[in-house]
Amino acid sequence: MAKPRLLVLTPGIRAYREYLLRSIGLAYRVHLILTESPTWERTYLDGWTVVADLADTDDLVRVTTGLAGETRFDGVLCWDETWIVQAARVAAALGLPGDPTVIERCRDKHHTRAALDANHVAQPGSRLVGDEGTALSAAQEIGFPVVLKPRAMAGSFGVVKAADEAEVRRFVAFTNQSWRMAPELPRHVRNILVEEYAEGPEISVDSVVFQGEVTPVCIARKELGFAPYFEEMGHVVDPGDPLWHEPTLTSLVEDAHAALGFTDGVTHTEIRLTRQGPKIIEVNARIGGGLIPYLNVLGGGADLGLAAAAVACGRRPTVDVALRRRPTAIRFYHPAHDNSVIDEITFDPAGLPPQVVEHGPLAEPGEVKSPPPRMLMDGRVAYAIAVGERADDCRAALDAAGRALRISIR
Repeated sequence: MAKPRLLVLTPGIRAYREYLLRSIGLAYRVHLILTESPTWERTYLDGWTVVADLADTDDLVRVTTGLAGETRFDGVLCWDETWIVQAARVAAALGLPGDPTVIERCRDKHHTRAALDANHVAQPGSRLVGDEGTALSAAQEIGFPVVLKPRAMAGSFGVVKAADEAEVRRFVAFTNQSWRMAPELPRHVRNILVEEYAEGPEISVDSVVFQGEVTPVCIARKELGFAPYFEEMGHVVDPGDPLWHEPTLTSLVEDAHAALGFTDGVTHTEIRLTRQGPKIIEVNARIGGGLIPYLNVLGGGADLGLAAAAVACGRRPTVDVALRRRPTAIRFYHPAHDNSVIDEITFDPAGLPPQVVEHGPLAEPGEVKSPPPRMLMDGRVAYAIAVGERADDCRAALDAAGRALRISIR
């Protein structure tokens, strides 16, 4: 029986997304749509098509319907937040699973808040504003501290905590101009959400959704740094986490998907565990980033990439897990100073404990990197992954990896 043919819109950054193509390419004939000829991706592909602009939806539909006229596609998949709406529109044009209206509802955080609010799903209070004056009024109404976030960005770009009126004034421009970090994303006249600060640990839940049935597959605890910004410094995936047995959390995730009308796909839901109970921060209509799904596989959990591909093809996914599962964790590292011109990034092997199973650079020689707020996730220079018997073993191993990291600056 021939492998299903899957249309994938853009590969994403190699360091963060190659594991998906590697896994999916074994079970599917992958045809990649991208803006320049593939290099490292070719190993995993059945074919590819180069387009001028992924933002040109009409051209994408024209090109992909032409390809489908030659050989039928079984599904369309995209894991890059920037292009998930375009991918859904292509899927709809080809008569394949994917609802652009629902994806847009998740993509636009204001629309997400409205849908959750209409269905009484627990979340922080939120106000949509367009300038400093209305931001101050919203913050005073909500009560300090508040969080400012852009309406349609990704990767925590532009998200910041403001403790008082002076900080709201200081951070409005930072949030409002965050689109410069990703100019392909939508811009709005009223672009800022002023939100209640949900105090408590932050987690993410990656779920497989098929025909309305929501199955949580991976729970990750976030490690945040560089306050008042919300830079993701790492994640811990522990199959023994007590959150797996928390019915309130499961119900919240299910209720959020129902409120958004999300029935098919893989999602990455971010949640704060507050004293009042868990609250939804956002629901991303794609596979989680930060290598979280890769951690899940390394620890013996289900392959979210394969599950996403199956659902994209209208097939019930198989969520297989190993008999023995172990905690896994990842840590990201930044340079100490702004405008650091990278020369070389290495880890001292003598300082790496055995729990560190993978490590490497995230910057090339000659690149200029800075810690937040000048640069956020795009300022990372290295990563390390640990697998251990306990989550704390993984954290300790990644602390050691940080001490073993050597960053040479020109």
